[in-house]
Amino acid sequence: MSIGLIGRKVGMTQVFEKDGSLVAVSVLEVAPNTVTRLRTADRDGYTAVQLGTDEKGKLTKPLAGQLKDLPKLGTLREFRVDDLSGFEVGQSLGVADVFAEGDLVDVTGVSKGKGFAGHVKRHNFGRGPTTHGSDHHREPGSIGPGTTPGRVYKGLRMAGHMGHEQVTTKKVRVVRADPDRNLLLLAGSTPGARGSLILVKKA
Repeated sequence: MSIGLIGRKVGMTQVFEKDGSLVAVSVLEVAPNTVTRLRTADRDGYTAVQLGTDEKGKLTKPLAGQLKDLPKLGTLREFRVDDLSGFEVGQSLGVADVFAEGDLVDVTGVSKGKGFAGHVKRHNFGRGPTTHGSDHHREPGSIGPGTTPGRVYKGLRMAGHMGHEQVTTKKVRVVRADPDRNLLLLAGSTPGARGSLILVKKA
């Protein structure tokens, strides 16, 4: 369990490595996060650091009461940590404080929604033959036994809503860390659409 940061996905581009190779990267804007609360084992039953970002002009009364004298931060997330030493409420954490070039990180976001999709696209099922008079092309086939149990089991992979769910991509390499522009460049793709909320923490 380690500290991370809250950011926003800007998009994708490509950069050159030191050896001249070209690598596709995801660009994350990670503005300085503010420590808004410390969770302790005695009071809360676990240890975690709550971070906030996205300063707003107006907050709901419960959120404003929780933040008190801190800036009006509209987005709060917690990161479980083993040790709270080195953290204090009001402290600011930036890209350079947590990440460095070459680090491996876990990236969590909400994947793009794909709408209603069939089992072939959603679960990578095979399909039936297209010749010899077959009319079984993209149908799901049998979905369960007959007399016993006489029903369809829960959790059976079928057609339905695809995407728009929390996804974590593990061990993504940090290609560049730019504290001057609050940017983090990660190798490859990351879950989520442009502008979506992304959580980054050390793997």
